[in-house]
Amino acid sequence: MSELMRLREVWGHRPLLGAGVSVLLQDESGRVLLQRRGDDGLWGTPGGALEPGEDVLTAARRELLEETGLRCPNLRLLPPQEGLVSGPEMYHRYPNGHEIYYAGMQSHGTLPASALADAQPDDSGETLALDWFALDDLPTLSGNINRANLNVLRTRAGLPPLPLEPTPPPPPPGNYLSELRRVAGQRRLPLCVPVVAILVTDKLGRLLLLRRGDTGLWTLPGGVLEPGESFEACARRELFGETGLSAARLEPLHLYAGAEYRFTYPHGDVIDNVSVLYRAQETGGDLHLQAGESPGAAWFALDSLPGETELGGPLIRAMVAHVASPRAQVRATALPQRDVLLR
Repeated sequence: MSELMRLREVWGHRPLLGAGVSVLLQDESGRVLLQRRGDDGLWGTPGGALEPGEDVLTAARRELLEETGLRCPNLRLLPPQEGLVSGPEMYHRYPNGHEIYYAGMQSHGTLPASALADAQPDDSGETLALDWFALDDLPTLSGNINRANLNVLRTRAGLPPLPLEPTPPPPPPGNYLSELRRVAGQRRLPLCVPVVAILVTDKLGRLLLLRRGDTGLWTLPGGVLEPGESFEACARRELFGETGLSAARLEPLHLYAGAEYRFTYPHGDVIDNVSVLYRAQETGGDLHLQAGESPGAAWFALDSLPGETELGGPLIRAMVAHVASPRAQVRATALPQRDVLLR
């Protein structure tokens, strides 16, 4: 049983955020491989939720093997500008009543059409049939996530996008992660949680970092998606809520996932971050901090960043390293007193 299904045992039918990956496979003539699903009998791309400790590409390869029995040597994640999937349109209600909002990434690869002769899905019943389909002659698809997946390939082929079905309004914003942890209690494995972080630099090229209220370590603006929220909408909400700043444009840079980005809160809860890093472009507004969450903030020159032990976990360390030049490393230095500290 997957961790998502174990969570359903205590969460019930209510909407969950599913951190997952879709697999877009094409043959030599551009046809796409689809599976006839066991739950609703309709067609869709292979894919599914990440398991704790998995990175996104590992999950894509596992799901492909489980649902088709195939391996794709050149399977790769799409760039985040093209492959991110999230938002209120990514709602799905399964025949058993379970509700979910997908938030994740698409992967793409190629196989010869003849590979289908070796397909052997597992015995879970998820896959009733497999076949190749032309992008302009698709069968009835299951849910908006599969329409969004096929629209990536249709756009590449110069075809109009498939219309998305209407979806119900998302739940009112709350504190999804806290409620999830409260209901789940102490679990054997961490939760896979879709999150965002934002790189903000000033006119001098200095990076904005915030002090965490719980650990005192430095972090980036960011936070957890709410059900039905897109990655970008979450980034805008968290940026404004934590700093008072807004951005004319948010550029997705990278998606981080895997056991190396696991985070343990001081109270013991553990999450596996599935995080999109954004760069804020043309920021505006007055910098002010959210009361009770960030006791301080500072602008850091890229050659005077806090040391690794001063940054809030492996995910933040990786992201801060990303903003530095490819040849630069996050240096283990004391906090420079000359940087402006806001409290």
